Amino acid sequence: MLHSRHMTRPEMPTNARAAAIEALERAVGAAHVLHAPEDLIVYEYDATIDRALPDAVVFPATAEEVAAVVRAANAHDLPVVPRGSGTGLSGGAVPVKGGVVVVLTRMNRIVEVDAANRIAVVEPGVINLALQETLAPLGLTWAPDPSSQRICTIGGNVANNSGGPHTLAHGSTVNHVLGLEVVLADGRIVHLGGRVADAPGVDLRGLVVGSEGTLGIVTQATLRLVPTPRAVRTMLAIFDTIDAACEAVSAIIRGGVIPVALEMLDQEIIRAVEPRIHAGFPLDAGAVLLIEIEGLAEAVAVEAEAVIEACRASGAREVRSADTQSERDRLWEGRKSGIGAIGAVTPAFYILDGVVPRTLLPVVMRRILARSAEYGFRCANIFHAGDGNLHPNILFDPQESGAIQRVLDLGGEIMRICVDAGGSITGEHGIGLEKRSYMEWIFTPADLAAMADVRSAFDDAGRFNPCKVLPGGHGCATGHADEVARHLATPGVYI
Repeated sequence: MLHSRHMTRPEMPTNARAAAIEALERAVGAAHVLHAPEDLIVYEYDATIDRALPDAVVFPATAEEVAAVVRAANAHDLPVVPRGSGTGLSGGAVPVKGGVVVVLTRMNRIVEVDAANRIAVVEPGVINLALQETLAPLGLTWAPDPSSQRICTIGGNVANNSGGPHTLAHGSTVNHVLGLEVVLADGRIVHLGGRVADAPGVDLRGLVVGSEGTLGIVTQATLRLVPTPRAVRTMLAIFDTIDAACEAVSAIIRGGVIPVALEMLDQEIIRAVEPRIHAGFPLDAGAVLLIEIEGLAEAVAVEAEAVIEACRASGAREVRSADTQSERDRLWEGRKSGIGAIGAVTPAFYILDGVVPRTLLPVVMRRILARSAEYGFRCANIFHAGDGNLHPNILFDPQESGAIQRVLDLGGEIMRICVDAGGSITGEHGIGLEKRSYMEWIFTPADLAAMADVRSAFDDAGRFNPCKVLPGGHGCATGHADEVARHLATPGVYI
């Protein structure tokens, strides 16, 4: 990944900082407050570009403690930045203006599983995979399954409206959250939504999902569960070119089949993953599609034949089916290990997240690869092809003169390609700090003003996760040029 070192900000006066830390210690206990410089370094970044030191880090254990922390921060005019596992890919957990980072990992209880009503109530620090493993013996699952599910938290999934391979058919996180307990910017604890779908009144639950910690801090979530499918068929379609694989994506859906997952890996990813995972991806393939269908056994059989026919008609040289659970697991291990495997084959990489209409996948992929080649970079692609959610990964050496600037410039051009194709600047990673300046590309000034009004209604002081999602704001850069200039102004550390 690519990281800039630190963003500068005014230092907090020593006396004021000491008083603020004392107040935070009263809220959660001294053992759960970090303020030594060597401890704060760990919480100055997430999994993306920027770094900024907080003034303090706290680890509350209850909603009441979160509320007490917020009130203490307000009393000392400190920003508040919520954080889960720190795996975010848009800078959402970076404390740009310092303040208090509220780490929610101690709040990791699965409070309730109501199998009869298909509901789970969980705290925000519950790891996504831990929830799935708890639900599996009950024949239930929670549909959102990000590739980082081994470490990402439910709170982070809610904050970013995360997706994952299996949300093509099921939808993203917002479709699977029934209710939320939220601490507001004034320290009040409120409950939004409930235990049933379509609760009466304004859908504030839906508004908070995907708000990236700018409207409130989620301290509990009521989740809608779905049954484990009766039958599942996982297939691997092998293509000589990316173009052919992209054409197959539209052909499958045009034929009337909506797979539960439809993922693409190109040759760069395959050559990184296969020697480590041995998933069965041919090293000479231009691209592969990982396709999964679920439902009643009879329907799955019919739809699988339709998928195979569509792939062959689009130029697949082979379509394999996983015959056992272990084969299926190995294919998915190859998919979900893709991003991590890149780190073993390149000194650094920069992951992007854009969305395009799936019918335009062939032309968009050609443009992305052409621009990457013109800049002199390899570009590895692994993404949710079924809903056009792209994840180009720019591979580079940060020691090469000028490489960092060229990476950032190329990243901006790739995002522009997505927008010009009628797409969007994020599918599941969120806007955060990294892409907020791109919001002006897809929303009018009136749209952005309306969003700012909503944010002010929840947090008129702007203390919750400042400089995130919306462009501008007090003390924040105002546009894309300012963002890039800031990234390049300071020597970087790259991992």
